[in-house]
Amino acid sequence: MMMILIAGPYRSGTGNDPILIQQNMDRLEAPALPIFRKGHIPMIGEWVANPLMKMAGSKEVGDAIFTEIQYPASHRVLAKCDAILRIEGVSNGADQDVKLAKKLGLKVYYDINDIPDAE
Repeated sequence: MMMILIAGPYRSGTGNDPILIQQNMDRLEAPALPIFRKGHIPMIGEWVANPLMKMAGSKEVGDAIFTEIQYPASHRVLAKCDAILRIEGVSNGADQDVKLAKKLGLKVYYDINDIPDAE
């Protein structure tokens, strides 16, 4: 069983439009249930970062609180993961996650079908 971080666009290409950000979040969350059904634990950095940013008083995507918490939260979570699934789409943050995952020696998947079932 692995904990697998799902990485992909969150803000990228949205102009910080909340509707477009939610569409990106929906795409990030789409592989979560299939990963769970393979016997693993899906994780998304925003599942940790977004509630923390709200508690810290963030008023909008990209503000100082967002910057303080968003990527650091994702990277801390990634350090506890066994693998990463990089979904399609342009994203500097997701590319940073993949780079960190490789540095940590984690498995990097680009297709959910390549993730084996847990034993």
